[in-house]
Amino acid sequence: MTTARPADITPTRTDGVLTYAQVGDLPLESGAVLPDVTIGYDTDKYFVISPNMVGGCYGSTGPSSPAPASADPEGRPWGSRFPLVTIRDSVHAEKRLLDALGVKSLHHVIGGSLGGARAAEWAVTYPGLVRSCAVIASGPAATAEQIAWGHMQNLAIRQDPGFAGGDYYPGPGPVTGLALARRIAHTTYRSAAELHFRFGRDAQDGHNVLHPLTAERGRYQVENYLDHHGTKLTNRFDANSYLAINEALLSHDLGRDRGGLDKALARTTCNWTIAYVDSDRLFFPSDSQILAAALPNPVEPAVIHSPCGHDGFLIEHEQLERILATSIEAQDAADEAKPRGRKHLWAVA
Repeated sequence: MTTARPADITPTRTDGVLTYAQVGDLPLESGAVLPDVTIGYDTDKYFVISPNMVGGCYGSTGPSSPAPASADPEGRPWGSRFPLVTIRDSVHAEKRLLDALGVKSLHHVIGGSLGGARAAEWAVTYPGLVRSCAVIASGPAATAEQIAWGHMQNLAIRQDPGFAGGDYYPGPGPVTGLALARRIAHTTYRSAAELHFRFGRDAQDGHNVLHPLTAERGRYQVENYLDHHGTKLTNRFDANSYLAINEALLSHDLGRDRGGLDKALARTTCNWTIAYVDSDRLFFPSDSQILAAALPNPVEPAVIHSPCGHDGFLIEHEQLERILATSIEAQDAADEAKPRGRKHLWAVA
């Protein structure tokens, strides 16, 4: 597992931050982590760690990583042999990272979307470590509809001839399928109202969308928008890693092997903050409401008002800042009332 952290901060300091990229896996140099956008954390005060998710393609072991000699004496990439890594598996791996760094307590675990699933899993799996958990635009488990959307994305990749059963290295792989998967996913990240407002039925400049020959029909603006995002992803992401991270999200279920959601959450002892985007159609508001109501001490979810759908939590910075600031201040106040001397960590997913 690879991680980034400020060189001048050590785990012996009082407070810290563990940061994840929004999608769980981004280049370490990108700086594209949730707290940079929403919290404005003080690296002179908080210990900052940024682990990339196992299964990705930016340093932590993933399908494109060379397999160990015990699995492949020739050191070829894992490819189709890469195992399923669930959200729970990722949390266990991150716990080992924190153990290696000497971190004993988490001031906050904060996550949005996939990161929200990881944050909630942290609170349930290691209740003695987590003091506050904030789950943004996520839910207690992947729903049937989310699994259906994920299935279409996975098929788009696997049915591309370039996929070659997952063993396409060192070739380019299923570029067409990966771009199509991203188009499908990106549609779920935005709202119908926003797409209508931005694009409506407008054609690209110079395109005739009513050409008498369908093979020569021009493109609608919304088609061009999705094509752009599909192509953009293929320039920076591995198709097998897309599958691995997608499967991880589909595996998310806090209640699995724990007697259901209520029993799983009953083991938690942390303070909770739950927030949703009111126009989200990937993680519906009801997903957050179900999680909030099932807590040992139910909370009222905060609402992020945005026309932009699921991505609203990444766009409405000021609203999210206020929500997280309230959570942060509440935990700081709780800590002030307790004896000092523990090691603290902020975990931001």
